[in-house]
Amino acid sequence: MAFAQTRPLNDTGVTFSALATSGHSASCLTTDPAGQDCHFGRDAAFIAGAITKAGGSGAANGFDFTKISHSGNPLPASASLGAGLNDWACTRDNVTGLLWEVKTTSGLRDENHTYTWYRTNSPDGNIGGASGGTCYSAGRCDTEKFVQDVNTSELCGHATGWRMPTVMELQGVADFGSTPVAMDATYFPNTMGAFFWSGSLNAGGTASAWSFFSGTAGQSRSLKTNPFRVRLVNGAP
Repeated sequence: MAFAQTRPLNDTGVTFSALATSGHSASCLTTDPAGQDCHFGRDAAFIAGAITKAGGSGAANGFDFTKISHSGNPLPASASLGAGLNDWACTRDNVTGLLWEVKTTSGLRDENHTYTWYRTNSPDGNIGGASGGTCYSAGRCDTEKFVQDVNTSELCGHATGWRMPTVMELQGVADFGSTPVAMDATYFPNTMGAFFWSGSLNAGGTASAWSFFSGTAGQSRSLKTNPFRVRLVNGAP
């Protein structure tokens, strides 16, 4: 019998407590009501000094990221985005092992580019909308073609393996303690509050697929013809 692959999960990134009558506290207080998220999981363990991050201290919560170069090599946390082989282009999640595309301000992976959801052999029989977004190459502005183009570019040393993430994978790197966008801006720059497509189908209707809103880390069922943003991932689902 085959079982679905499982992998470790990140925490939420919330390191503060809250009280209904006074709102968020500056830190995780024991004087606030019991059961606060900040008292549990990787976030609490890191603050208590109980875990060491493979990628260095980084954020003040349980996320553990490493910057990866165009050539696929680990970089220091101080590395900057760029077009050179030794410049930063991807972020590795050291908890899940997944490698994530980092958006740029120009070129193929520009943060402002949009794509319609499209898959030639979609299991639900609805292939979606072909090239209905606005992107780097006219006529290639859908999710299937963007995956092809990123694999062709051999992003971060990988000529294969780049794919659409599941909606749970997208939510798995969401930092619920970060504002105004629920993402770690140090390791996922050029991320605006916008809808991002996932590869997850909607069992309730073939015209839709699941999307992720980076502003609040929420999930939505959206029409496949909507022009949304895309962040690709590399690694077995």
